[in-house]
Amino acid sequence: MRLNWKKTGLIALDVILGAYIILAFTAFNKPDETSNLCVKVDINIQDVNTNGFIDAKEIKGRLQKAHIYPLSRQMANINTREIEETLKMSPFVKTAECYKTQDGCVCINLTQRMPIVRIKAANGDDYYVDDKNSIMPNSHYTSDLIIATGSISKGYAQAYISSLANTLMTDNMWKNLIVQINVLPDLGIELVPRVGNHIVYIGQLPTAKDKNERSKLINDYIEKKLTRLEKFYKYGLSQAGWNKYSYVNLEFDNQIICKKRKETIKENEI
Repeated sequence: MRLNWKKTGLIALDVILGAYIILAFTAFNKPDETSNLCVKVDINIQDVNTNGFIDAKEIKGRLQKAHIYPLSRQMANINTREIEETLKMSPFVKTAECYKTQDGCVCINLTQRMPIVRIKAANGDDYYVDDKNSIMPNSHYTSDLIIATGSISKGYAQAYISSLANTLMTDNMWKNLIVQINVLPDLGIELVPRVGNHIVYIGQLPTAKDKNERSKLINDYIEKKLTRLEKFYKYGLSQAGWNKYSYVNLEFDNQIICKKRKETIKENEI
């Protein structure tokens, strides 16, 4: 078989020409980072109005402290991965994404960790627990969260109070009505509503070693108690008055015990 050198040469020439065109096109469209400076830093924080634990000013300060704030730096010298890793070290940052654009802008997109309850324990501990059952440090920012007080260790907060708070926070009614969880020394749970001059006692939370099983048990337990409480509010307090009782005990399934200022009475099963 004879090799057609002319045809082979033409094919090789076409391949070289095609590769040259691709390289030229790529080089033409790729910005010259060695001569470009960063003229703008765009910091976008998701849910900043909901959580409010971090803002653009704090992010800028954190990058400046690490000497990697990109403004006025050469685009070629800006390490987006280093910016991401630095921001992820913040206890309030969940995800961080950083990239550069051709017009000299460095874009930083952040999502925040979602706190669901603030713990102010009797031992002086003051911190948050997020929706992943992790501890978040105290912050100077404020957020409309349920506060848990009393005999709360960090382990109990992560294993039990987080599930209780999550059940309350995912229901619009109880999220707006319950403002405080109080844990008694025997781990009995009291709920303090926003309206009315009374405290609601729901007993001790169910226990389990398995995380998923424990979460389900607590969720079912709380929903059962709150369903009874809602009926009591609707058919009991709405007629008797919101300030008639000082203590409402939901511990037992077959009765609701309501304590007045000077006496205790038992309501019919609800």
